[in-house]
Amino acid sequence: MKKLTGRFSKERFEKRIARLERALHDQPDGFDTALIAGRINQYYLTGTMQDGVFVLRSDGSRRLFVRKSLERAGMESPLDCIVGMATHRDMLSVLPEDPGRTFVDAEVLPLAMLERIRKHFKPRELLPLDRILSGLRAVKDPDEIALIEESGLRHRDLLERAIPSLLREGMSEADLYADVYAAMVKGGHHGLTRFSMFQAEMVVGQIAFGENSLYPTNFDGPDGSRGLHPAAPVLGSRDRLLKRGDIVFADVGYGFLGYHSDKTQAYCFGAEPPARAAEIHEACREVLRTSVGLIKPGVPAAEVYDGALSGLPGSLSKHFMGYGDSGVKFLGHGIGLQIDEQPVIMASNRTPLVEGMVIALEPKCGVEGIGMVGVEESYVIEASGARCVTGGDKPIMRV
Repeated sequence: MKKLTGRFSKERFEKRIARLERALHDQPDGFDTALIAGRINQYYLTGTMQDGVFVLRSDGSRRLFVRKSLERAGMESPLDCIVGMATHRDMLSVLPEDPGRTFVDAEVLPLAMLERIRKHFKPRELLPLDRILSGLRAVKDPDEIALIEESGLRHRDLLERAIPSLLREGMSEADLYADVYAAMVKGGHHGLTRFSMFQAEMVVGQIAFGENSLYPTNFDGPDGSRGLHPAAPVLGSRDRLLKRGDIVFADVGYGFLGYHSDKTQAYCFGAEPPARAAEIHEACREVLRTSVGLIKPGVPAAEVYDGALSGLPGSLSKHFMGYGDSGVKFLGHGIGLQIDEQPVIMASNRTPLVEGMVIALEPKCGVEGIGMVGVEESYVIEASGARCVTGGDKPIMRV
């Protein structure tokens, strides 16, 4: 079996760049220049993430300008277009002062950096690159899928074996989170969980005991977490201690050599889960099965969402996909170099699903007085439908 290294060939990066160039040429009125400053996008196209700008021109020329570290960029990227720069002025070696119709990854390009670029360049028109590039990144190549599959295997082991072994009466949420993170890193996790969402700060995911999983957060997801403090609403509470009968809700992202999977498991500590919680959890599992059955290449994302919610069980009529006012308007999302990629499974998204996309589906529901229940699994879309890479959904696990 081929060892996974997360290092891609020059040919693979050339193909990705060529796909982007074709997509830019297909834009109304075409393009003249693309300036890519986002490090995740740079990594996708070059294999390295440094302080720099990746420049593409409509004539096919390209340069990865690196401020720091040029040496490391040369070690990591197989491309031969890497050059150093002291300031953005150095990009004048390949760019005219007016680079024409210029596309930028606007979601991650700070105004301060844009102003520094504008000291030397006066683009006739600035346009967002984000949707174009995220659409290309949504369809994974075989090397990417292999990394996500490996992440899914390790993810399954973490939630089905490691976490149950870590639960002990009297531990705090913060204690469990620290133990889970240590187990993840020892198991091969790459150390952080990346999101495209603006200012999303999260180390691993959201783990909470009982009603803490219903606590409102600014994170755009159905479940909640109290966190350490209003200034650091991450990890878990130091004060909430695990007791018998608690539902433990673990919504954890896993990452392996850059690529992620997403999975959620609910546990009941020291007792059988309350009948109401078990009923609602099973209803969420049924929604998941319905959703998976609707997934086929060519089917719009909205049809999966509408089909899954059209026959929503009565037990999910309240607090589905978020407790109280914290509900979200999606059922799933793409995953890859970031946890929250395209496509989003929601009513307004008519984007057709494509073979090679990888998505997480997460039907969840809050239970008053108890906590959040439900499931989340990751799937690769293939010609025949969706294939789970995280082991499959399970009932609430008694620990």
